[in-house]
Amino acid sequence: MAACGTAPATSESSVKAAVSAEGAHNDTDVMYLQMMVAHHEQGLEMVRLAEKNSTRDDIKTLAQAVDATQSDEVTMMKGWLTDWHQPTTVDHAPSAHADHGGLPATGPEEIEALRSSKGAAFETAFLNLFVAHQHNAVEMAAMEKSGGANPETKAFAERVKESRTDQIQQMLTIMNA
Repeated sequence: MAACGTAPATSESSVKAAVSAEGAHNDTDVMYLQMMVAHHEQGLEMVRLAEKNSTRDDIKTLAQAVDATQSDEVTMMKGWLTDWHQPTTVDHAPSAHADHGGLPATGPEEIEALRSSKGAAFETAFLNLFVAHQHNAVEMAAMEKSGGANPETKAFAERVKESRTDQIQQMLTIMNA
């Protein structure tokens, strides 16, 4: 269960040992994990800004939980890719991902706008940006579930879909409070 981030932060070796993605895998599995590593790294940048800049306890708590979960998941995904002798980074060229609708990403402009926001404007910007960001994770998980071959990677995609959908609902509740 460490892979889904419900456990406290763990070392790279214990996360890797907890869940392995043995067995056959295909290009979709590899691409999904590479894309999710990049996506998670952007998400971590955003939640770390929220941990530091938000004045609301509910947003700080959400950000801390996402930080712990996604940090563990990045370690796990990189471990799987390394075990498969695949690069842990994604090709950011738009043409490299044209067959599946492109690489969803929060651009540097959005991150910079978030970084420069303060107070309530920061919290509104963070929630709006992070809802969209987590929606992209749900979409990428659907791609893996329909085209992937590795059972553990597909199970991970299902956990991503469920947890990110829950996070989106939580953020929408915070936004509407």
